Amino acid sequence: MKDLKEKVLKANLDLVKYGLVKFTWGNASEINRKEGLIVIKPSGVSYDAMTAEDMVVVDLKGNIIEGKYKPSSDLPTHLELYKAFDNIGGIVHTHSTYATSFAQACRGIVPFGTTHADYFYGEIPVTKPMTDNEIAGKYEENTGKVIARRFANINPVEVPSVLVCNHGPFSWGADSHQAVFHAVVLEEIAKMALNTIALGNKTPINQAILDKHYLRKHGANAYYGQF
Repeated sequence: MKDLKEKVLKANLDLVKYGLVKFTWGNASEINRKEGLIVIKPSGVSYDAMTAEDMVVVDLKGNIIEGKYKPSSDLPTHLELYKAFDNIGGIVHTHSTYATSFAQACRGIVPFGTTHADYFYGEIPVTKPMTDNEIAGKYEENTGKVIARRFANINPVEVPSVLVCNHGPFSWGADSHQAVFHAVVLEEIAKMALNTIALGNKTPINQAILDKHYLRKHGANAYYGQF
C-alpha cells in the first residue's frame, strides 16, 4: 500500500496547495477495490507534519488494517459513498469558502455557463437537511446515506460533487487526484455562480450549450484535447 499512501498524502496536501483547506478542515481518500482497502487521512493531524506513513488503511467495514492514528472522522461518509457509487475511486471533502456558502444556504448550483458545463452535466445538487435522528445517530454514516439518496436519479460520474445542506461539499473521481481536481473546479464554479447571482442573473444556460460543452469533453464522440 506504500504507493497508494503516497498518492493519498499528495491528494491531501493538494487541498492545501489549492486553498481548499485551512487547518485540518478536510480529507481525501482512495480505494483499492481489488483489495477492498481504503487509504484515508488521519483525524486531526496537521497537514504541515503529515507523512505517507501517517495515512490510515481501513477495510470496507472501517476496520483499521494499518496505521498508528485514528482515521478521519468522515471515514463513514467515504465508506457509504464507495459502497453506493461503485465506479468511483477517490473522495475529497472540504470546507472551501464558496462551495460551502452554497451548502450552508442549502442551495444547489445550477449551470450558469460553459465552465460549469465542461465538468458537471447539470446542477450540482444539495442534499435535504438531515433529521434530528440522523444527526443524533450515526451522523457521518447517515451523511453518506443522505448523499446516496440524493443521487438516486443522478449519475455520480456526470455530476462528481454534492453539497451537503448546512455542511459542505464532497467531490469524487476515478482516483484521489481526480477527486481533488473536481473539488478545485467546484470551488471556482461556486465562486462564479455567486457572482452571477449577485449581478442579477438566475437563469441557467440552455440545454444545447450544456450538452455541447459537456459532451465534447466526456461524450462518446468527445473531441476536446489530444488523442
